[in-house]
Amino acid sequence: MASGSDRNPIIIGGLPSQVPDFDPEETAEWLDSLDAAVDERGRERARYLMLRLIERARERRVAVPEMRSTDYVNTIATKDEPFFPGNEDIERRILNATRWNAAVMVSRAQRPGIGVGGHIATFASSASLYDVGFNHFFRGKDDGKGGDQIFFQGHASPGVYARAFLLDRLSETQLDAFRQERSKAPYGLSSYPHPRLMPDFWEFPTVSMGLGPLGAIYQARMNRYLQARGIADTEQSHVWAFLGDGEMDEPESLGQLSLAAREGLDNLTFVVNCNLQRLDGPVRGNGKIIQELESQFRGAGWNVIKLIWDRTWDPLLAQDRDGVLVNKLNTTPDGQFQTYATETGEYIRDHFFGDDHRLRKMVEGLTADQILHLGRGGHDHRKIYAAYKAAREHKGQPTVILAQTVKGWTLGPNFEGRNATHQMKKLTVDDLKRFRDRLHLPISDKELESGAPPYYHPGRDSEEIQYMHDRRKGLGGYVPTRVVRAKPLALPDDKAYAGTRKGSGNQTIATTMAFVRLLKDLMRDKEIGKRFVPIAPDEYRTFGMDSLFPSAKIYNPLGQTYESVDRELLLAYKESPTGQMLHDGISEAGCTASLIAAGSSYATHGEPLIPVYVFYSMFGFQRTGDQFWQMADQLARGFVLGATAGRTTLTGEGLQHADGHSHLLASTNPAVVAYDPAFGFEIAHIVKDGLRRMYGGTPEANEDVFYYLTVYNEPIVQPAEPQGVDVEGILKGLYRYRTGEAGAIPAQILASGVAVPWALEAQRILAEEWNVRADVWSATSWNELRRDAVEAEAHNLLHPEEEQRVPYVTQKLSGSEGPFVAVSDWMRAVPDQISRWVPGTWQSLGADGFGFADTRGAARRFFHIDAQSVVLGVLTELAKEGKIDRSVLKQAIDRYQLLDVAAADPGAAGGDA
Repeated sequence: MASGSDRNPIIIGGLPSQVPDFDPEETAEWLDSLDAAVDERGRERARYLMLRLIERARERRVAVPEMRSTDYVNTIATKDEPFFPGNEDIERRILNATRWNAAVMVSRAQRPGIGVGGHIATFASSASLYDVGFNHFFRGKDDGKGGDQIFFQGHASPGVYARAFLLDRLSETQLDAFRQERSKAPYGLSSYPHPRLMPDFWEFPTVSMGLGPLGAIYQARMNRYLQARGIADTEQSHVWAFLGDGEMDEPESLGQLSLAAREGLDNLTFVVNCNLQRLDGPVRGNGKIIQELESQFRGAGWNVIKLIWDRTWDPLLAQDRDGVLVNKLNTTPDGQFQTYATETGEYIRDHFFGDDHRLRKMVEGLTADQILHLGRGGHDHRKIYAAYKAAREHKGQPTVILAQTVKGWTLGPNFEGRNATHQMKKLTVDDLKRFRDRLHLPISDKELESGAPPYYHPGRDSEEIQYMHDRRKGLGGYVPTRVVRAKPLALPDDKAYAGTRKGSGNQTIATTMAFVRLLKDLMRDKEIGKRFVPIAPDEYRTFGMDSLFPSAKIYNPLGQTYESVDRELLLAYKESPTGQMLHDGISEAGCTASLIAAGSSYATHGEPLIPVYVFYSMFGFQRTGDQFWQMADQLARGFVLGATAGRTTLTGEGLQHADGHSHLLASTNPAVVAYDPAFGFEIAHIVKDGLRRMYGGTPEANEDVFYYLTVYNEPIVQPAEPQGVDVEGILKGLYRYRTGEAGAIPAQILASGVAVPWALEAQRILAEEWNVRADVWSATSWNELRRDAVEAEAHNLLHPEEEQRVPYVTQKLSGSEGPFVAVSDWMRAVPDQISRWVPGTWQSLGADGFGFADTRGAARRFFHIDAQSVVLGVLTELAKEGKIDRSVLKQAIDRYQLLDVAAADPGAAGGDA
């Protein structure tokens, strides 16, 4: 691997604007030579010489201005192409069978009565790109390591299934169950790469476009992280991401290119299938998407390989002495190339070659059919092999291969290059016949005319199938394959949690800091301490995690090549090649991608990591919710911490920082186990149980979930764990924290998170001033209570003959005399999730509406969720039940000045952590 200085030069180019000329005569000689070349040989020759000089300068490591765009031809010259080690004839027959089966599978899925859809054209354009990888590059996992990590383009999944069918990895029954995951269980095949639905096959979910490239970058980085920390040997692992040119418009696709270049991730290759089409039409009809992407990737510091033309263009380009052909290629827009893909050879002769006599002369000896078949580089196995080999061997930079193809290639004139081809899912009989003839397959007309078109298999003992098996054996096994080899972790004993459970004494700390202290204790554990991966988006200090800097250090493959400005301080900023903490800058998307890569390492590399991602609560499920679904699909595990949670604890920051709804968003994700703990000891039990569920058992027993905890930045005295605390209640979502001991009129207050202290203060006021005896319950998880209740109802619906289940929340509150009043720093819909299962009168108080900047007290009075408002809420429900006179309600409003926001106690100020 290249050295750090080679991989990350501070200056990669530039003009010598401030450098004095120490030899003007020599300079003049060079300039005169250039002038002579222009005058005598013309501008094109001079341009060629300049480009060669720049190329040689780079070879000699001379800093010269970076070229952002090159000619619209292949980067690898024909003379530089390596020997192709495969049997191209056999590989072509394999690919023809794969193409056929992929298209037929989707077409059969459109049969009457089913009509579940699918996509044909994407794989048709990228089939050769995959096939060369399968035959020559993609490494499997048979050696017990992680092999290569391949992010398949989602819409190309039929082709991957079709190839697996030829290798007997999938049956014809399974192909016929494409997109029928439940009705044809256990044979159903998922629509796209979905590890959760096919956990032994797919590794990476990619069809939420833009997340594939983002995930691939951070997977490549995670491979380096694992290697640097001595956890897994990833030296031979390469990350491949297959993408569409239209997909590159997603901001996530290009958003983190600089990180890959900055860290020199030469274990990463993007293959962008540039078929020049989006879902509805051209990607850049009036422009050139390959040229645009080349500039963007080069500018970000990537190695760029353009794979544009197949070998049939080589003789023409060899004749192009004055550059007229290259100029024509450079200036023809993508929309026109798309038209050429659908027209005749004569049309191309007239419209592409016809406007210049030099171009016409180049093709005067070619037939119309030969001109028609001047092809795109992404369909040429030899050209693809050369590009992949160059990418695999390149050092110091990630590589992108920009491969031009035709969407719907080989599917016939009704599909190839058509704007509507992405939405075309069914082949007519005539289409099938043309397709069969194009692929030279031994399928009769009768078979195509009588019912569903057949799949094609050349026979298990055929030359093609044996070739496929041999190639995969030589590359270490079949791909894609997901294997879980991780061993159970030895989890910490109770001593690791003792400090958090005993409270904070006289010190006031927020639950964020309580969690950080627990994390520090867990990271000291000799067994699993090294497996924790703290992740934060440039907010470690905000969350009080700078205390980890000196010991855990921040991961940076280059180390720390500068003297830190705070190097004399105890908590100095410290970077290291073996650092444990991931600092992804101001990028929640990048952090979440790191979280996913770390959280799925137990499967990808057989080595479990325990990611702990801490972020501003508002910027989690709202900003990166799509990635949390990706995390769920990828079966990743770990902890996500929504710090500075709630709508009123961070009110100085204003509306866009005030989270009052993320628990509702979290409730939509079935893999999320969400908690809103009030105290440090609750956090200790929740984290301990999370480690048990996700990491403590065998691979089969560990659960494919991840934990979401909302923690706050409001300092309080953290109480010690009560003797005999109801641990089951903490974990299931509800337990009685403090029983009312004074007052005669019973009531129940349910509160979560930062609202529990308000409830306790309301309990005191109700007893002392209104003769109400209220019990205070800590609702550690409204979401888990609802999930349990929904599961109970679902069971009862379908099993009426069995004993009917009672939801946990109903059991827990049974016998407690209401009314029941809930309060939290969330919108009312969060606690209202459980209202229908509460055995009594229900009322909730919440922070509904936009947040704003003010004191905590003023904000809580505005939303009517402070202690005095809770008192009014309880009294109101008691009045409804006739247990007190309604006149006391006005008395309470006046006594506590509940209509005057300014009258509220401002509350504690500050406390970022």
